[in-house]
Amino acid sequence: MTRASAADKPRYRLARYAASLALLMLWNAPPADARSLEAVIERGALTLCASPNALPFASKFGPVPGFQIELGEKIAEQLGVKLTREWVVSAIQYRRADCDLVLDVIARKDTAPAGGVRVTRPYHRSGVVLAVRSDSKASSLANLDPYQRVGVQVGSLVSMTLSKGGATTSPFVYEDDIVAALANREIEAAAVTPMTVGWFNLQHADKPLRIIPAFDNDQDLSWNIAAGLLRPDDKLRQRVDAAIEALLADGTIARIYARYGIELRPPQ
Repeated sequence: MTRASAADKPRYRLARYAASLALLMLWNAPPADARSLEAVIERGALTLCASPNALPFASKFGPVPGFQIELGEKIAEQLGVKLTREWVVSAIQYRRADCDLVLDVIARKDTAPAGGVRVTRPYHRSGVVLAVRSDSKASSLANLDPYQRVGVQVGSLVSMTLSKGGATTSPFVYEDDIVAALANREIEAAAVTPMTVGWFNLQHADKPLRIIPAFDNDQDLSWNIAAGLLRPDDKLRQRVDAAIEALLADGTIARIYARYGIELRPPQ
């Protein structure tokens, strides 16, 4: 696997950002009719909405499909149907797409998604971590001196949290830029998701980054990951829950994540 070329990088970034924004807009759209398990079985397909150029999540081109595509295929297989893909990068495309399934949905016990989305049982624990270079002596956030800069996404909650705590932060727009700056010694640490670190390390085995779980006790910076079903009936949700349960039990999800440098963590 190789890192995106300079020519491809803007498109990669735009896809990831636009997909996140569009999903929020989709979920706040008025709910449509429910999609039943019977309809999915009769059609012979489960439709996943994903971004076409957003590795490690998903990709329309090249030999590496992304872990969302691989996991979606396994869920569909458990239902006895095939996986179809709707490639979406804009709010308009999300509104027009006939999605059954979206992946990497933040699942919080105190907040339900809007727009008819129902989350499945969680299958992964994610959030924000502190990444440092392998030669760093830091083992916690407290080990960093106040003048040592921590890369953060501009306007993010972790940016505000660190600033309030007296840390010196450097704002970036994209997480891939943050970890690149860390590897190039422009900053001393990076507040990013573990998926970003894992994907970076997979492609840069000569200069891997080390993860420090600095925010595990902060409920706003740690969360469970689940699948999101768009207006499912109860039977469809139950079947997808059962599929995820089986894929966790036999190690399939862990193996898929590992292929992208990501360690599967049990939800809490």
